[in-house]
Amino acid sequence: MIYFDNAATSWPKPPSVAAAVQEQLAQAGGNPGRSGHRLSIAAARLVEEAREALACLFQVEDPSRIAFAPNATHALNLALYALLRPGDRVVTTSMEHNAVMRPLRHLETRGVGVSCVRCETDGSIDLGAVEEALRPGARLLVTTHASNVTGTIMPIGALAALAPRYGARVVVDAAQTAGASPIEVEALGVDVLAFTGHKGLFGPTGTGGLYVRQGVDLQPLVRGGTGSDSAREIQPDFMPDALESGTINVTGIAGLGAGVQFLDDVGIEAVRAHECALAVRFIAGVGAVPGVVVHGPADPASRCGIVSFTVSGASPSEVGLLLDEQFGILARTGLHCAPAAHRTIGTFPDGTIRFSFGWFNTAGEVDTAVGAVREIAAWSARKRPDIQWTV
Repeated sequence: MIYFDNAATSWPKPPSVAAAVQEQLAQAGGNPGRSGHRLSIAAARLVEEAREALACLFQVEDPSRIAFAPNATHALNLALYALLRPGDRVVTTSMEHNAVMRPLRHLETRGVGVSCVRCETDGSIDLGAVEEALRPGARLLVTTHASNVTGTIMPIGALAALAPRYGARVVVDAAQTAGASPIEVEALGVDVLAFTGHKGLFGPTGTGGLYVRQGVDLQPLVRGGTGSDSAREIQPDFMPDALESGTINVTGIAGLGAGVQFLDDVGIEAVRAHECALAVRFIAGVGAVPGVVVHGPADPASRCGIVSFTVSGASPSEVGLLLDEQFGILARTGLHCAPAAHRTIGTFPDGTIRFSFGWFNTAGEVDTAVGAVREIAAWSARKRPDIQWTV
């Protein structure tokens, strides 16, 4: 079996992640911050170690600026509903995941203006068009760091420098880049960065969170017990407690901390180089295959380890089924929860076949996939007598 669906969730996880989960359940099973006994203290220590590891990864000076959440979607909802009010205007891009678009469309029904800057067909964005959209006084700019459809990397540094000129804060969806590309969040000038733990960070599902810059006040979506300031019936106003109501996923966070430690050991630059090399190898391998169209930027430096493609004459679902049943290759097909992105690149409503490479994939697996796609493209050509192919 070949697993090319790391953009949905990374697999396999490093052995240390499973070991950390098991160890937490066996030896640190208390509720962090809720008691003073040894198991509670051990659980709290695991949570804070993971928080510190994430702060180091993202180059954040104060670890308390990172709050845990169940996933990037929850983190993005928290940021968007906290920062936008009726009468405000938000600027976003046409490459966004529904984790951004659905909250924005709901906020639109509450009187928030939404300006969506249309990207190019390769997923790239024109900074001039963004500036034009920001100019009339936008409250917020929200953008993906890398598209989950084409892998296109957005110029976050330039966008984060541009937005404050027009009074806009910057929210970044780093679901596809956290752990897969170096992110120096404070140096970039980002106000809020949402991340998920189960993709490039190698953690279990149900983990993620957000970085909130000092001076940015996010009102919580959920209020309740935090284990701190318990004498008051008002939510704490300090980070990270303000955003971490209820018992957090200690078991998952223990695994997430081990995943971040694994990243630190192998080096995030090495991960980036490896995944990019696999994407380049696949694109080169299918480049001359008749009927195969690769979507996204031509420059490898402009994409992460995601490649979307289509095969003429075959639906993405057909190709995905053949890859799985005939070749043992697991990929994601369809719209990838990002219909706006597919409209942008011209693949709506059928979508694409998406290969998303990870640290544990190999060049040999990519070569096998190239051969499989070549066979599927030839099969598709044979079943369409109206098209003349040389295969």
